[in-house]
Order: sequence, then structure tokens, then C-alpha cells
Amino acid sequence: MADKVFVHQRALNESSAVGDGTRIWAFAHVMKGAEIGRDCNIGDHAFIEAGAVVGDGVTVKNNVCIWEGVILEDYVFVGPNAVFTNDRRPRSPRNPAAAERYRSKDWLAKTNVREGASIGANSTILAGVTIGRYALVAAGALVLKDVPDFGLVLGVPARVSGFVCVCGGGLDKAQLSCRECDRRYRATESGIAPAELGQ
Repeated sequence: MADKVFVHQRALNESSAVGDGTRIWAFAHVMKGAEIGRDCNIGDHAFIEAGAVVGDGVTVKNNVCIWEGVILEDYVFVGPNAVFTNDRRPRSPRNPAAAERYRSKDWLAKTNVREGASIGANSTILAGVTIGRYALVAAGALVLKDVPDFGLVLGVPARVSGFVCVCGGGLDKAQLSCRECDRRYRATESGIAPAELGQ
């Protein structure tokens, strides 16, 4: 483990793969085999399971569980009490009728939260979805399918209701420009992209 990692005296960090500048707060538990990048903030009562991957500069607020197969890319924000899953048809692996399914990793449905995306408080993310770059999942949303880059989704089930800027401001639908910082975007086949990046 890096020398410059802060672990609260009431936290449990079993991972040797935690980057410099990361802070792990009280009653959080990071398992051996979890990977956490540099300059992250892991809130109280968070749980990060072996096989989870957290990039650089990620904020994980209180009471969030990051399970095996969940990947949070750089600069992701996860609000308090957000829920991730990693199995679309869960059963107890201790049940003899289901045990065979859990002898391999075929049950594991990977979830990817792309760079800069934000997951709102109390939202639920179904196993196997991808949340696009700089997307914003509203508080309390139930995400059952992929979210496009810069997409704003809300509701149960979550639906795209607009697009947001890298700064978090809403975009004017006609001009595809940010109402707060004036960054401009352009339409693409898969949604939108910043105009200045030429992507």
C-alpha cells in the first residue's frame, strides 16, 4: 500500500492496491483484491469488494457498496446510498439447487461507470450496464439499460431526459451549449460529444 494513503483508525483496508492521496474514512471496508486509484475519497460505511476497480480521483460517498465486476473510471462521483449489483439472477451460492451456477464466474455481470460520470444518491444501477462519460444519473433513479455519454437520466425506470456538460450544467437542446459555462457540443451517432475535441 502507498505510504501516502489515509486510513481512518476505524476503517479496514486489506488491499495493497490503493493509490497515493486516497482517504478511507471510518467504518469503510476495502477487501484484499480491490483496486483503488490515486486521490480518491471513500466515505464512511462504504464497502469495496475484491475484484472491484476504482480509478483516480473518484468520490464514493457514505453507505455505498462497490461489488466485484464494478468498474468506476477516473473522476466518477457516487452519491450516498447508491446501489450497484453484479448478478442479474441472484441466488444464494449455498443453496444446493443453485451452487453449480456459482462454481464459475459466468454469473458475473460487469458494470462500467465511465470517466467523469455522476451517480445520484439512492439510485440503483442494474448489473451489466454502462454509464457513459460525464453522464448524470439523478437521485433515486433505477437504471436498467446503458446511459449515453453526457446523458441525464431520471425516474423509475430511468429514461434520458436531456444532456449535461462536463461541468454538470444542463445543455440547451437546440444549441447544444452549456447554460453555465458556454462549452459547446455536437451530435454524434451515439449521442453527443464536446465540439472542441473532434470526437
